[in-house]
Amino acid sequence: MAKVYFYYSSMNAGKSTALLQSSYNYRERGMNTLILAPGLDNRYGAGRVTSRIGLDAAAITFNGDENLHDVVSAAHKKKSLHCVLVDEAQFLSRDQVFQLCGVSDELNVPVLAYGLRTDFRGEPFEGSKYLLAWADNLKELKAICHCGRKATMVLRLDDEGHAIQQGSQVEIGGNDRYVSMCRRHFNEQFYRPVDADTIPVKLPAKLG
Repeated sequence: MAKVYFYYSSMNAGKSTALLQSSYNYRERGMNTLILAPGLDNRYGAGRVTSRIGLDAAAITFNGDENLHDVVSAAHKKKSLHCVLVDEAQFLSRDQVFQLCGVSDELNVPVLAYGLRTDFRGEPFEGSKYLLAWADNLKELKAICHCGRKATMVLRLDDEGHAIQQGSQVEIGGNDRYVSMCRRHFNEQFYRPVDADTIPVKLPAKLG
């Protein structure tokens, strides 16, 4: 019986790398995979999933209203699928998580979803909330805070390196806007008094 897997973490834990490696492992054995990615994240071009270490692969993009069960069913009829992989799964809607569960239960195709658990305010994304509730298997991917502890939270930073406390939940960005932290250091930065003289957060160095 196929299952739904949710691989969750804060940023910079290698989610896209793990997704691409899983897809490669299936394809290396002559199996077919389908990679889905939200259309709103086009930092590396539409229809591509790209990891920080340079790996990439083609993907089918979707919007928030699209029926993913229908998308997968159509692809499955053309070419039998052995796995569906979803990048940036936090941007799924509740209905889309339900539809992906149907892919597993009705089409007997495993679904591997990769995404953030919480946003820059420590609040759950809609897609992540329902994947945590409905997925058959939950697997945490580990990121590291600057102090060496496991990073479970994500800060959004302004141009001066201070934590942003308000704003839209969805704002696409990478190491230029976000940094992963443990809960202790997230709280120290996020809940600082507005007029506090805090030390700006140093962004991670770019790779390459």
